[in-house]
Amino acid sequence: MKIYNYFYLMILISQFISGCTGGDMKSDLPVVDYVDLNRYIGKWYEIARYPNRFQKDCVATTATYSIREDGDIKVLNQCRKVTVDGELDTAEGKAWVVDKKTNAKLKVQFFWPFRGDYWIIMLDKNYKYSIVSDPDRKFLWILSRTPQMEQGTYNKIIKKLKSLGFDEKKLIKAPQNI
Repeated sequence: MKIYNYFYLMILISQFISGCTGGDMKSDLPVVDYVDLNRYIGKWYEIARYPNRFQKDCVATTATYSIREDGDIKVLNQCRKVTVDGELDTAEGKAWVVDKKTNAKLKVQFFWPFRGDYWIIMLDKNYKYSIVSDPDRKFLWILSRTPQMEQGTYNKIIKKLKSLGFDEKKLIKAPQNI
């Protein structure tokens, strides 16, 4: 089992345990009104994230989504280890919509039986960027269709995230191979 997969398993276990104990902020985190999954699929580049164990030493991270034959979503996460020219590490999983009204709340699974929340809390009207978190705000990803994001757009996102209770100081900017 690759180290990337091992760390993902460990974080999902901790997320499952914390989910069992409840959380006081779950209902506070809004998601976008609606996600057109056909527009959402494709490749996304990680611009920034909260630190997490399963992405330790990952740079140049991408997530590629596609529709599976069963209607669920195939998730292919890839990163380079330590440097943008480092060893390629991959993790493949699946996701499915749990809120059919918005399509903005999904579950993602890389290892049975562990599942994690994937909530789309911000989405550009042209699907140029997406902000993903979980109801407890433990995880956060700023994703873009391009490897770089304009500073003005990034600043606008940070301002909104702060209003939602996220700590911008925890964000790690992610180098990309451009």
